[in-house]
Amino acid sequence: MGRTISIGAQSFEFIRKNHYFFIDKTGFIKEWWENGDVVTLITRPRRFGKTLNLDMMNCFFSKTYEGRGELFEGLSIWEDEKYRALQGTYPVIFLSFADIKGETFEETKQGIKYVLEKLYRVHRYVKDTKNMDEKDMEFLDSVSSRMSDDVAVLALKYLSDYLAAYYGQKVLIFLDEYDTPLQEAYVYGYWKELAGFIRRMFNSAFKTNPSMERAIMTGITRVSKESIFSDLNHLEVVTTTSEKYADCFGFTEKEVFEALHEFSMSEDEEQVKSWYDGFTFGNIRDIYNPWSIINYLDKRKLGAYWANSSSNRLVNLLIRQGNAQTKTIMEDLMKGGVLETELDEEIIFDQLRKKYGSVWSMLLASGYLKVADKRFSQETGAFTYCLELTNREVYMMFRNMIRDWFSEEDVPYNDFIKALLLGDVKAMNRYMNKVALATFSYFDTGNKPSGDMEPERFYHGFVLGLMVELAGRYRVTSNRESGFGRYDVMLEPCKEEDPAFVLEFKVHDPEDEDTLEDTVQEALKQITDKNYDSELIARGILKKRIRHLGFAFEGKRVLIG
Repeated sequence: MGRTISIGAQSFEFIRKNHYFFIDKTGFIKEWWENGDVVTLITRPRRFGKTLNLDMMNCFFSKTYEGRGELFEGLSIWEDEKYRALQGTYPVIFLSFADIKGETFEETKQGIKYVLEKLYRVHRYVKDTKNMDEKDMEFLDSVSSRMSDDVAVLALKYLSDYLAAYYGQKVLIFLDEYDTPLQEAYVYGYWKELAGFIRRMFNSAFKTNPSMERAIMTGITRVSKESIFSDLNHLEVVTTTSEKYADCFGFTEKEVFEALHEFSMSEDEEQVKSWYDGFTFGNIRDIYNPWSIINYLDKRKLGAYWANSSSNRLVNLLIRQGNAQTKTIMEDLMKGGVLETELDEEIIFDQLRKKYGSVWSMLLASGYLKVADKRFSQETGAFTYCLELTNREVYMMFRNMIRDWFSEEDVPYNDFIKALLLGDVKAMNRYMNKVALATFSYFDTGNKPSGDMEPERFYHGFVLGLMVELAGRYRVTSNRESGFGRYDVMLEPCKEEDPAFVLEFKVHDPEDEDTLEDTVQEALKQITDKNYDSELIARGILKKRIRHLGFAFEGKRVLIG
């Protein structure tokens, strides 16, 4: 019988005192310390042990835990006498932005002020130092949830000064989930305001801070240097493609299989690998997400534990409101395809909808895509990355996300699918108009809906919905060559008794067609003239089993024939 698993435990002390299940990652302590970098930013997907690792670092270095070496007994770091002597020898400032998820700038800024106020309460004892003058006491007393912005941006730096004076030693700063409020700021539209506030805080805490020895920040994304790190020229950035600390976050396959053996579940290795393997950090492949593994060990059944463990709001927004190319690439990825692209791992939030490839950089950083291969080009001086969906769990997350696009009570999407398969054109028209009316603007940018773009955005979102709803019964493809052109959508049945479909979408052009009915006829004529049936016929499907449907759009009105 394996050790007890504590689901959700992020306190190193709590886990070690109670002898709960723990995979030794104390090698991270030694590797980071010996690298000697002043400020380290480490990005990893959510639920990959960032918080627990930083808490472990706090327990190891902080003077608060001086003489608590028993927490590390039996772990790899405790085998080295040099590091035994280092335990509990530094003043540490440890804070987290993980819970700061405001819908407005003021709400988020207030959340940061609450974190700083609590931090000052924890270290209130610095008031006892002889080095505190009247001005210091005044500033210390001014740090509260009601403090001014100017006080807030200086709070970390000044606390470093107070702690360094109290202990006679420079401090370590550990900041967990630094980018959580920044992602929320992008979603809710106050990115620029928050970026300016964070930039000032980080500059004072990590750049112009003579009381700081070293620092670590963790997060999911590498926010662009220009946005909030413009003055941090000494920042060492470690992303998922970097080789540093590659095995320090997440579980290696060896660690997972040893855990399965401990819990007498070695026969489950193959299905666990299929569902939860796939992450690659640096040159180390076969990294598993810890959250899914510990939940699987605890519950002994497969499930989308990691993918469903928190909000996927930002990812949902980027794909749902993405352009036609974004949705077409998602179609390929959902079918097991590979995306070849160059990447800029710096996330420029205010260019996410504009800069090519930024969506895929975000999905890679967030863990939804993995690097299957990469090639360096001497000509361009850049790497081309081959990206795939990470594993089955991620596929299930995207499937459920796309299904949710059409799951509202006023979106009769399933009724449309049923009418399609039955060949009931009248019912298809009735339901399709309701679907289009409810979801056209949903697939547009939201702030400034574009009449020209709506049909294209809707069409590709609609195709992703078809893929999800008809998975296992139909092979759905779109925008592929067949005959003498590119068809819009093709539904190839997996069973001989089901009909095949070729769908053509056209936007009504008053200069070319008088009515929507004329546009439908043009769409049907294009299917015939371009011989779009040829691919289906080549696959052995009889001509009589192939149905043609033309979709004509005019604003939010649709006519099918």
